[in-house]
Amino acid sequence: MSVNLYQTGVSGLLAAQQQLATTGHNIANVNTEGYNRQRVEQETAIASPQGSNFLGGGTYVQDVTRIYDQFAYKEQLLAKGNLSQANASHDALNQLNEIMSFSGERLSGSLDLFYQTVNGIADNPSDLGLRNIALTQAEILAGDFRSLDQNFEQLESSINDEITQVTAQISEISLEIAKINEQVLQSNGFSNQGQANDLLDRRDGLITELGNYAKVSTLTDANGVMTVMVGNGTTLVAGITPLTLQVKGGDPDPAQSTIELVGPNSAIAIDERFIGGSLGAKLAFRNEDLMQARSEINRISMGIAQSINELQADGIDLNEQQGTDLFTDINNSTLTSGRVFNLSDNAGNLSADVVITDISLVPTNEFEIEYNGTDYIMTDTKDGSSYTLVDSGGGVFVPPAPTDFGFSFNATSGGPAAGDKFVIRPTENAAALMEVQITDGASIAASAAIEIQPSDNNISAGQIEIVNMYDPEGARTAAPMRIDVLENPAGTWNYTYTDNAGVTSAPVAYTPPSQVIDLPPAPSPALFQIEIKGTPSGIANSAPEQFFINDAFGSGNSSNAVKMARTQEQGLINNGRESFTESLGITTSSVGSKAKSAELIAETSEALHTQAYNRVQATSGVNLDEEAANLLQFQQAYQAASQIVSSANTIFDALLAIVR
Repeated sequence: MSVNLYQTGVSGLLAAQQQLATTGHNIANVNTEGYNRQRVEQETAIASPQGSNFLGGGTYVQDVTRIYDQFAYKEQLLAKGNLSQANASHDALNQLNEIMSFSGERLSGSLDLFYQTVNGIADNPSDLGLRNIALTQAEILAGDFRSLDQNFEQLESSINDEITQVTAQISEISLEIAKINEQVLQSNGFSNQGQANDLLDRRDGLITELGNYAKVSTLTDANGVMTVMVGNGTTLVAGITPLTLQVKGGDPDPAQSTIELVGPNSAIAIDERFIGGSLGAKLAFRNEDLMQARSEINRISMGIAQSINELQADGIDLNEQQGTDLFTDINNSTLTSGRVFNLSDNAGNLSADVVITDISLVPTNEFEIEYNGTDYIMTDTKDGSSYTLVDSGGGVFVPPAPTDFGFSFNATSGGPAAGDKFVIRPTENAAALMEVQITDGASIAASAAIEIQPSDNNISAGQIEIVNMYDPEGARTAAPMRIDVLENPAGTWNYTYTDNAGVTSAPVAYTPPSQVIDLPPAPSPALFQIEIKGTPSGIANSAPEQFFINDAFGSGNSSNAVKMARTQEQGLINNGRESFTESLGITTSSVGSKAKSAELIAETSEALHTQAYNRVQATSGVNLDEEAANLLQFQQAYQAASQIVSSANTIFDALLAIVR
């Protein structure tokens, strides 16, 4: 009897001791991040038969479990990943917004000042001081474009460094999780009934940390070993085997680095669209938001350079010479070749470039061109639409392959092999390489070469305009000229051309409402183009509608400078819908809108994560009031159990005394 009572007391004493130890462990870890409170699972010992009765044998501790709700934890993990992704996106967009707000405002101011100086030349074209001020302001404008592009470059480099750091941290976490999996496997051997709760907490803490960097999902087998997957189900930790992530230089653009999952024998690329977490946010920002803003600024700089250079070529400077490029030629060899990126695994040796043919049609999108053995197929990477460029005839471009996007893809040397791919960025490097090409203000071509004056006797609204100027110096030499538009008979029109020697051509048919013709007419080389518009009503031969083409050069002539000034407000980019100022404003406001939207998403994600975290803590967190009550309860149980042991000792001593 005393022996059974002694064993019962000892079992209670040991159980209370473990209860006290577990409670003390909970209290000690009240501020430990990721700690799940533990609870002793106590069971009744099997009773032993005593005659016709069963006498209890005390108690025993079956297990020490952690209070853990896996569904609440997974919800918290998901919310944590979303929060990290939202915060990383917000931080990156904030940086871009600060760049655009400061540099964009400065660029807008430089653009306005440049056009103010051009307007000044239009008002007083003979003032050499105004011309030199315009050159200075042009240099400031080009410098601001280059500076903004350098800011983009630095931001891209910073993001790439952060991507490298995050992948290294993910790899370290993978190694740690695999080590803990091995320890869990050893601790959960066949001889062990309980679980290594603190190890599991450490592993969950690593999973939570991993959730900051990427979207995480897990599977746990019967032995407690966890398989960890990131992104769209890519295995990062397979039991006790860790895999790592590494950054690989982009192909074909090294700056567009990619992420690979590295195993013992191979490396595979990870789909960046599904990585999630802060890593996914950084990749998305670099590949989408930053690239889009940079392309928009490149397109604006390219539009300014092209429009001003074209008008320079149309006009005459103070030295009576045809104007030369004010800004860098957007189709120089450096820029045209820099718009094409060859993939490293191309089997052919084709070299190509991209020539801008119509700046108003050029998009900010990126394209991929693949040679399929017969044709070049161009795909818009933004929406996936595809176009067949040209029947290549074995890869030889004759003539260059035009597109519907204001540029042509041109082979310069070599030839392709089937499967070769090329990445096309039509606006690449435009801002980075924008520079002023002339040093003398007298070289600004403010004067028109020729002008068209209708006869005072004309009675209709018909017009003739110069639409293209090929050789302004030659056009001046060929002047004066005359165009007579005749209606003979009624409803049938033709025109004649009279050169500067007074020789009149035979009548040529004119078809309203407009017709473009080269002057001088073939077989002479064309010096410029004119367009006849409307339905002149002159009846031959007594009353033709006459238009006189004369030399217009003069130091006081500013008609070409006026055209330059007008380009500020003309819709010259984005399919003619936006002026330079409007496009810059739209780009700046778009970045600001994205940053504000990212802020709201981050705030929402923060609230959702807080809710999920609180739900986990309500179940698994340590409550000091509850633990203090448990401490008193188990202390009393310990004291009571010790009294049982003491009573058993007294009884046993009495029995021994009787025997003596």
